[in-house]
Amino acid sequence: MKDKLKILEDKKAEALIGGGEKRIDAQHDKGKLTARERIHFLMDEGSFEELGMLVTHRSTNFGLDKQKFLGDGVVTGYGTIDGRLVYVYAQDFTVMGGSLAEAHAEKICKIMDMAMKNGAPIIGLNDSGGARIQEGVVSLGGYADIFYRNTRASGVVPQLSAIMGPCAGGAVYSPALTDFIMMVENTSYMFVTGPNVVKTVTHEEVTAEELGGASTHASKSGVAHFTYANEIELINNLKRLLSYMPQNCEEEAPAMNYQSGDEIRAELNNIIPENANQPYDIHEVINGIIDRESFHEVHKEYAENIVCGFARLAGRSIGIVANQPAFLAGVLDNHASNKAARFVRFCDSFNIPLLVLEDVPGFLPGTDQEWNGIINNGAKLLYAFSEATVPRITIITRKAYGGAYDVMNSKHIGADLNYAWPTAEIAVMGAKGAAEIIFRKEIKEAKDSEAKWKEKEAEYADLFAHPYNAAARGYVDEVIEPSSSREKLIKAFKMLENKVDVLPKKKHGNIPL
Repeated sequence: MKDKLKILEDKKAEALIGGGEKRIDAQHDKGKLTARERIHFLMDEGSFEELGMLVTHRSTNFGLDKQKFLGDGVVTGYGTIDGRLVYVYAQDFTVMGGSLAEAHAEKICKIMDMAMKNGAPIIGLNDSGGARIQEGVVSLGGYADIFYRNTRASGVVPQLSAIMGPCAGGAVYSPALTDFIMMVENTSYMFVTGPNVVKTVTHEEVTAEELGGASTHASKSGVAHFTYANEIELINNLKRLLSYMPQNCEEEAPAMNYQSGDEIRAELNNIIPENANQPYDIHEVINGIIDRESFHEVHKEYAENIVCGFARLAGRSIGIVANQPAFLAGVLDNHASNKAARFVRFCDSFNIPLLVLEDVPGFLPGTDQEWNGIINNGAKLLYAFSEATVPRITIITRKAYGGAYDVMNSKHIGADLNYAWPTAEIAVMGAKGAAEIIFRKEIKEAKDSEAKWKEKEAEYADLFAHPYNAAARGYVDEVIEPSSSREKLIKAFKMLENKVDVLPKKKHGNIPL
């Protein structure tokens, strides 16, 4: 027995060293942690249970029979984060560059299947050079097996992807199918085709960082939802992000302790400028409503004209979608519509109530927007809100113009409660543009056309640039003082916590993708 235990001990020691000390040192020299170090910092102390530690590949092609490593380049298992069960896989770049092939993929698929059966989140720590070319088509099949499970798990359990190194070719599609993607600045990148292929095909000179680095995907493509300066910062924020989510689609997100007595926030009364065309930062409104320092913004550097993120209200998790007047006046455009639609659908999938803060002058006009599908992209956000069955509340802080009023969670598309501040302007368009259209003939014939225009603009504003017509028709449930917004929302979400709303029987809808 003693000899057999020694054999087991030696095999475990071999597995724990991955590709060897030399490759571990090389990983550290790049500013990167190893797969096991990442898991150590991610999971609760002593909670990780590894599965498949002794798995090896079965290929003999191109000398692979002489290159066998226990674990086959990926560490898989389960454990807890803040006491909650999660399933994790971490690719090990020290073993054949973390390349994915048959056995490697089987290990990942096994824990994904277990996560689905047991209703717990899946976390992928990606650090791989891509498919193991020596294994041929079985590598491609392994990727497809993972993609299939990502799709089946979508909306059932949360799926989080951390890109901790290279992620290229077919490897990028698994993270793209998950709920949120995090990247590390300067050490991680994602692209379908690398710089060398780009140069060959299009003759463009581009670095890996420019083509698919963290900042590129955070600000230009929108592929990355979060970026961080180093891996420890990413891991800590991954844990924080997870705290806003439930274990699965059948549960609710965990509630935090909450001390009452801070409901009236007087600072909210002073945020909206007297001049309706003057910008302000919607973050001030958000922070004036939610539990202090609880906002966790998603896609912070992408489509900044709309703000999305998680927060807590009286200790409970909520999702926030808010127009940002400080950027492009808060208009809806292609990128903003896509960003918000994706976020709304995530929240609805996992029973996270939605709060919408509306100050929107309309959709961004122009050929660029039209030719790039603003009709379809705006319809995605409309579809996402209309389909959502979670509690939904809107506060109109200032402008709610045209079709954008409808799209931003209006009463007409199923919002449960709609509030307006006294500064709200709910109309087809702004008073200046409306006066120019309605009174064009009078303005043209007037001796002083500029004065006449201002007169008619004021007339239109008196009629429509306020919330009371909408309130009279019940489109707005109540016009409230800004300072009372937090108190109203706490009571309203409490009232709605047992809401039941069932969609018509169908296989699934056909969202305008």
